[in-house]
Amino acid sequence: MDISVLRDSVLFRGFDENEAAALVTSLKAREKRFKKGAVIFCAGDVTDKLCFVTAGSVTVESNDMWGNRTILNLVSKGQFFAESYALLPDVPMLVDVCAAEDCSVIFLSMKSLPHLSDTTRARLLTNLLTITTRKNLHLSSRSFHTAPRQVRGRIMAYLNTVSVQKHSREFDIPFDRQQLADYLNVERSVLSNELSKMQRDGLIRCKKNHFEIVAGE
Repeated sequence: MDISVLRDSVLFRGFDENEAAALVTSLKAREKRFKKGAVIFCAGDVTDKLCFVTAGSVTVESNDMWGNRTILNLVSKGQFFAESYALLPDVPMLVDVCAAEDCSVIFLSMKSLPHLSDTTRARLLTNLLTITTRKNLHLSSRSFHTAPRQVRGRIMAYLNTVSVQKHSREFDIPFDRQQLADYLNVERSVLSNELSKMQRDGLIRCKKNHFEIVAGE
């Protein structure tokens, strides 16, 4: 298991190489590979594992009993997921986590936290707070993206956010068409049709997951 990416993560910020290596052992880190489409967690599962993506990406999804799918988040290499559930292992998960592509995930046991020294535990929890705060900000952003009633408004809200984050009018998004539709909570055919209209109206240029905002130039 290559833990170099994990050592450079927010979780281990402020720890030197020896301390990070000791933490990896204390938290009983283990890595597992998943094929695209594999289910990593199901709604209703409980876990004490903090999860870190070392390759590929995973989606955090809401899938109801009628077959409706909403993507809440795409977690890429170098990012964490299940952090809140890991700290509340008696709370059932309300989401599914699936491999968006072939991926590798390191699982860290939060059951080990009480056995760490007070100083180490405090530093680790401070870093965990940073991770959860960033995740909450991301989820708050999604509420802005899905708030508009019209599909065009949702697309524009999402693309505007990515443009601001990338500091550029031209960028790649992490979603394919189906994933973007599921994230914005619209039908794929409706999304594709609206994107075509926005190109004809001179608002954007796009090809696959590459976008350029051209309005207002």
